[in-house]
Amino acid sequence: MKTSHVLVLDRNQARRDALVGALKVEGHVPVVVESGADAARALAVPGLDLVVIDLAIPDLALGTLRAALGPEQSAEPEPLEAVERQHIAQALKFTGGNKRRTAHLLGIARSTLLAKVRKYRLDAGPETPE
Repeated sequence: MKTSHVLVLDRNQARRDALVGALKVEGHVPVVVESGADAARALAVPGLDLVVIDLAIPDLALGTLRAALGPEQSAEPEPLEAVERQHIAQALKFTGGNKRRTAHLLGIARSTLLAKVRKYRLDAGPETPE
């Protein structure tokens, strides 16, 4: 079994400790960092096999992290509507279908969310609460 070096950045200490413990039990070497800047620096050093990052960390510079992870894939980017549909669907799942909370999470008006839910046909049916 190959030992993997895993970068872990999560501001939730209990979740981070549980993940680090699980990684150690499986024979991996967790590399715990405390901030987005630390993560970017760690990614610049070769040797990491996996990365686990809480993307909601305020100081996380996604562009810097993306650049540190390596060159972009040459695949054609997805259309914006496909990405938006997927993102809204994930947010709805995260909130358990609560559209008011989903709209707040996405930073859009509830009416805008409802229009996009209809546009992308993300409603489960007429009995779904709004």
